[in-house]
Amino acid sequence: MNITDNEDHGPQSAAAFKTFMLKNSTRTNLNLYDHLTQLLIKVMDERPENVVDVFEDMSLSVKQGLFQDKQSALQDLPAAAAVEQLAEQQWLLFVQPEEPEVEDELVETHIPNVNELGFYLEQAGVGLGREEMQRLFLALKQLVESESPLHCRLWGKILGTESNYIIAEAEYREAEEEEKQVSEEVAVHQHQEKEEDEMDAVPQSTYKPPPVVPEETIGSGTNKFVYYVCKVPGLPWTKLPAVTPAQITSARHIRRFFTGRLDSPVVSPQGFFQAREEEGDEEDEAARDSYEGRCTWVNMAAESEEESNEDGEAEEKDEEPDEAQPEVGPPLLSPLSQDADMFKTPAWSAKISSALTPQHAVAVLRSNLWPGSYAYASGKKFGNIYVGWGMKYAGEGYSPHVPPPPQEEYPSGPEITETLDPSLEEEQMLKEALEEQQAAQEEMEDADADEEEEEEDDD
Repeated sequence: MNITDNEDHGPQSAAAFKTFMLKNSTRTNLNLYDHLTQLLIKVMDERPENVVDVFEDMSLSVKQGLFQDKQSALQDLPAAAAVEQLAEQQWLLFVQPEEPEVEDELVETHIPNVNELGFYLEQAGVGLGREEMQRLFLALKQLVESESPLHCRLWGKILGTESNYIIAEAEYREAEEEEKQVSEEVAVHQHQEKEEDEMDAVPQSTYKPPPVVPEETIGSGTNKFVYYVCKVPGLPWTKLPAVTPAQITSARHIRRFFTGRLDSPVVSPQGFFQAREEEGDEEDEAARDSYEGRCTWVNMAAESEEESNEDGEAEEKDEEPDEAQPEVGPPLLSPLSQDADMFKTPAWSAKISSALTPQHAVAVLRSNLWPGSYAYASGKKFGNIYVGWGMKYAGEGYSPHVPPPPQEEYPSGPEITETLDPSLEEEQMLKEALEEQQAAQEEMEDADADEEEEEEDDD
């Protein structure tokens, strides 16, 4: 058969081949033409990489989609849902741990009574629910058994856009070892900075940064306690690093909701922020063992040094910019009535849980400065918790901090100062002045030459 015969029989062969492809199968009642059409549409929609390698799998997927309602009794095992995975992780909270081996020195650990805390918070109209509080108790029990802190309590819950943070506050026994480790890390970091300064011979800037406030040691100040976070009771606890004064200062300039993910990226200029700031929103106000009225409520935990000395910080920097001055915060157990008002609103609002039976009621304080911070007292029982978005009250309108003025790139001087171009008249006047000056100079030179010649003739 020659080429002409192939061209003559081409359309007939194509029509015959299409008819062959449209022939339905006797088993599945499908045809190859429709299957290839759907397969090509799937390839064009998904556009996978190395399509030739996954072509067979895509063909099988198209067939399975058509036979979904006609599957046999044997089906693929569905993937475990997120709720089932969480239930498996929380199931470990209810498992009785094995009895540990008897040690020479028994370490006493304090497990917080979360059920009692939940009872009083429920009377105050605050809390997380009995079921969640019970799971939190088991999660804190697991944390105490694994980390063996000196004290541990439920700090609160910070709400996030994607998930929430459950925060536990603990006090370590081996604070000295951690302090030594932190000091060594700081020394290594400073040594590396000195080496970089010696290696990079760049023009020195005229900018003088403010003195660096040293980080407080583990077990004192803002680093008195160690904080752990987890998303849901049953998930692993994550230890937060020690907070630095620079982080506290930067956190006060930020007004942003928490995402609920510790690995969430924070877009900022390089070197402006350091680490995470979740541990900076600390509110530890609590009541005394006994109280007589609203004015006897006091601050149990000390404020941060930066917050208590914020007004006098500029004066101290001007007087002694190179030496770190010891800062002392307000005294402990200071009355809450002395707290400053915010936008004509008192810092705290007080109430009792029940007006019908005041002799059995619980005294409750609610912070207006940090919405979500509550403290209660009943007899000699007291406690506090935070449940909120971690946002400080900013009034009806909020305006972000004004950025500092731009720094000068180099000192301004006459050699880099631009001047206005002279006009034509000014150029002509300058040219005439230069010509006159040059003519006067030539006359002086000629007069000097004549005097020298006369002196030579006299000799």
